[in-house]
Amino acid sequence: MKKISFLFVIAFLSYSLIAQSAENNFSKQYAECMNKTSSTQDMIECIGSEYKKQDIKLNNAYKDLQQNLSSERKKQLLEAQRLWIKYRDANCNFYYDPDGGSLARLSANECMLSSTAQRAKELENLKNN
Repeated sequence: MKKISFLFVIAFLSYSLIAQSAENNFSKQYAECMNKTSSTQDMIECIGSEYKKQDIKLNNAYKDLQQNLSSERKKQLLEAQRLWIKYRDANCNFYYDPDGGSLARLSANECMLSSTAQRAKELENLKNN
C-alpha cells in the first residue's frame, strides 16, 4: 500500500510540475526530462538542470533591464533584487522540512525553480513595458 501511495504522489507531482512548464516558460527539455522520471531523485535532477537555465535567463533579464535605467533606478532595482533573492531563499528553504524526506526536498527545489522563472519573466516584462 505504501509503495502504491508513493508512486501516486510521484505521478501527481510529475504531472503538476509539467503543467507548470508552459505557465513559467520552462524549456521543452524540462518537460521531456520530467516525462522520463521514475523517482524523486530523477525529478530533482530535471529541476536542477532547468533551474540553471532559468537562473541564466534571470541574470540576463536583470542586465537587460538595467541598461536603460538611470543610476537612481539601477540602485532601486539592485535593492529590490537583493531583497527578492533573500525572500526567495528563505521561502523555499521553508519548504525543505528536514522531517519531510525526499518530497520536501523536491518541493524546495521546485519552489526555487518556479520562483526564479517567475522573476525572470517579471524582469523581462518590465524591460518590455
